[in-house]
Amino acid sequence: MACLVCSNCPHRCRLEEGKSGLCSVREARGGELFLPRYGSITASGLDKIEKKPLAHFHPGSLIPSFGFAGCNLRCPFCQNWRISQNPQCPGEYYEPGELIRAVSKTGFGQIAYTYSEPLVHPEFVAECMELAHKENIANVLVTNGCCSKELGRELLRLTAAANIDLKCFSQEKYRNILGGDLAAVLDFIETAFSLGTHIEITTLIVTGFNDTIEEFDLCVDFIAGLSPNIPLHITAYHPAYRYDREAAQAELIQSFAQRAREKLSRVHTGNI
Repeated sequence: MACLVCSNCPHRCRLEEGKSGLCSVREARGGELFLPRYGSITASGLDKIEKKPLAHFHPGSLIPSFGFAGCNLRCPFCQNWRISQNPQCPGEYYEPGELIRAVSKTGFGQIAYTYSEPLVHPEFVAECMELAHKENIANVLVTNGCCSKELGRELLRLTAAANIDLKCFSQEKYRNILGGDLAAVLDFIETAFSLGTHIEITTLIVTGFNDTIEEFDLCVDFIAGLSPNIPLHITAYHPAYRYDREAAQAELIQSFAQRAREKLSRVHTGNI
């Protein structure tokens, strides 16, 4: 039986019968893509929207938030590795309508797809987004932005706000260390901006990975090239998952923030 090719992200995984791709949430069964984790919610909470982090979209509000298992990146410093790197993480199953009805009853008027990587569950997320949009519930994505151009556009047309990780500005690091694709992330950010989605960017400063002025400046220049009004969240790495390097120092984060404010009007710091 021929391999199936998943086109959701740049990996374009070739799936042999009974095998799953890199994200481990879809597999080939009987010549078709099967979704054993469809609707499996592995984390949920009612968060302050600033935790997403979103500082300029409904500030001060609370947002029902839901996460999933699996990810299409392999960041060795992942802060949520217990669910992102564990496709067998136990979850509670919901139908899209069931989840959106539950959110509607809260009266908060918004929902976040977050915690792990929602883009590896596009079938479920898209159905939820369609239903939420009909109920005037704002869809919020918290994502690594690493997906195909077609998938990105499909989900972003229903997205009111997104926080997107820009983890570094090196294709080599994205490919060899993170297992991702910088060009796809930049395209996702540009697409979101062009569609009028409210976007905020997060860059986690990781000791020995992306903590040079030169690389940080490349991130800032890209964002400023789209708009100096796009908010940037500069957050500090702390040892997690496979990295035990010392935490990024508060002084470094503050100095980067001061530097970014020369080109961007909305700069925030976090994790310090």
